[in-house]
Amino acid sequence: MSDLYELTIAVDLRDEISETELAELSWHLGIGPQPERLSIVTRFPVVVEDDDGIPVIEDDPHPLLAERGAALRVGGALCSVLAGRADLSRKGWSLTSRQEIHPDQFEEVGELLCWLAARAHATHLRGDGAIGIGFLRFIEAEVPDVLQVENGQVGWPT
Repeated sequence: MSDLYELTIAVDLRDEISETELAELSWHLGIGPQPERLSIVTRFPVVVEDDDGIPVIEDDPHPLLAERGAALRVGGALCSVLAGRADLSRKGWSLTSRQEIHPDQFEEVGELLCWLAARAHATHLRGDGAIGIGFLRFIEAEVPDVLQVENGQVGWPT
């Protein structure tokens, strides 16, 4: 048994994203360099041992949706794409990402998903007030669950 999930994000974003935010989002998707200052997800804590063998927490920034190529366990390919919508009726950006994710990553990825949900086009707003952001499928499940953000919280499995 494995703790891996297939995470599929499919969201259209409004066009009010700043150039700085767009650069950081591109980095998270693996299609741009790391910006000097991070403002979307700002903390990437990791526990390491110092020279004396004592655990310490360090910050280790890394893109959250940047994996590419063959998936390790969920089948298919991992990818992320950000496409402009300048020539469409709903201006902004279309984002699609398919990644393998472990529950240990839920907090960091959740922070990014909440940021995306706050900038999603109204078409993603569900009747109950939640924002549909994509899908999450446990590796052994055949059918994915809708992944949504409500009141600034991602509806991760419990």
